[in-house]
Amino acid sequence: MSNIPNHGMRIAGEKVGTDRSGDRCIRVHNPFTSECIASVPKATLAEVRQAFAIAKAYRSKLTRFERANVLNKTATLVRERTPQIAALISAESGLCLKDATYEAGRVGDVLVFGANECMKDDGQIFSCDLTPHGKQRRVYTQRSPLLGVITAITPFNHPMNQVAHKVVPAIATNNRMVLKPSEKVPLSALLFADLLYEAGLPPEMLSVVTGDPREIADELITNADVDLVTFTGGVAIGKYIAKTAGYKRMVLELGGNDPIIVMEDADLDEASTLAVQGSYKNSGQRCTAVKRLLVHESVAAHFTDLVVEKTKAWTHGNPGDPKIEMGTVIDEEAARLFESRVDEAVTQGARLLVGNKRQGALYSPTVLDRVRPEMRVALQETFGPVSPIITFANIADAIRISNGTAYGLSSAVCTNRLDYITRFVSELQVGSVNVREVPGYRLELTPFGGIKDSGLGYKEGVQEAIKSFTNTKTYSLPWS
Repeated sequence: MSNIPNHGMRIAGEKVGTDRSGDRCIRVHNPFTSECIASVPKATLAEVRQAFAIAKAYRSKLTRFERANVLNKTATLVRERTPQIAALISAESGLCLKDATYEAGRVGDVLVFGANECMKDDGQIFSCDLTPHGKQRRVYTQRSPLLGVITAITPFNHPMNQVAHKVVPAIATNNRMVLKPSEKVPLSALLFADLLYEAGLPPEMLSVVTGDPREIADELITNADVDLVTFTGGVAIGKYIAKTAGYKRMVLELGGNDPIIVMEDADLDEASTLAVQGSYKNSGQRCTAVKRLLVHESVAAHFTDLVVEKTKAWTHGNPGDPKIEMGTVIDEEAARLFESRVDEAVTQGARLLVGNKRQGALYSPTVLDRVRPEMRVALQETFGPVSPIITFANIADAIRISNGTAYGLSSAVCTNRLDYITRFVSELQVGSVNVREVPGYRLELTPFGGIKDSGLGYKEGVQEAIKSFTNTKTYSLPWS
């Protein structure tokens, strides 16, 4: 594709080894056409160590204004170049242009929110004469960058926005970061770095290394210069990082198995629209996608008919077609996994209502009913456009089923009853509850994260990431 830029690995802003070939090169393929659209270097251990050494040696002197300026300028570049960015995201990930364009808009939001946070004071003040034995003093706090380097590892499903959520808070706090994007979608990360450099970011503050995780992953998480590892991806890798990283701070945003819970009083037209959008946007490849549809048995038949009707109307195909609502999943291997899980559920008694058609990495939106909670398609995270419908008898049953997986990221609740809402908020074992909205709804600023196998309870989102990416120093002064 002529509009795909020729990117190379960035170590402190420099292009390294862009002429490599053979086994020191990673080829990036378009999931829809299987065409090789670009190649990036496969970093060596020595180059990864070089990136950490450069970052560790650098101390940013950027003022709050200067950091905000870099982020705001980058936001402007993202807005101006949205068509180019969306085309690149779509080409390397298979996401449809609608979703890729929306992602570019979210990237701009992350940058603006990060710039705004730069301009806020990050300290607190405590008067010390609050108790009988207090003193005429005041205690102050301030936040400082980490002494070492941040390692960021990002997944394939939001090729640029996941990167932005790691990089922007690091810049806002004057930290240095070494970023390793998914080897399946490295081009969006490299383009994002280029935009930041163009906006004036000192290149020592951000290096992007592209490589084979089997070769460089351990170095990324155990290098002595690393103070914090921030990772978004699968549970198994997240737990491996937690086991291997050692005495380091960790922010792990892992998988999800998010339900939409439809109560008997719900607006079924609204609920079914939310269910379909939540299941198929981003090709279902979101940790907060709707992965289980829990429906009260008294309204299940009508709700199911509506979901099937709206699923059939959800267009899928060539992700480069601006009219298409869903492109491919990330690769054929993923599509085969979804197909096999649906086939397995059918053999176990589920009923296929629509979909389960596969052609390479193109997998159709799929609806199953008569699904039981213990079926693998519902018990485990099925990271694609599959909608398993499970019925329940009452709210206690819904909460039990919802909490009955290893995950605890987000949820959606469709009801107008305040007593139901308050109980769901109190009893669902998740990081967030969205009422009459998809599980994935959030602002780029608001806290986001899960519990159980979805994460350690630390939140992301620009404000929360800034807290994780800084050290709090406390000091006190006499005050009369």
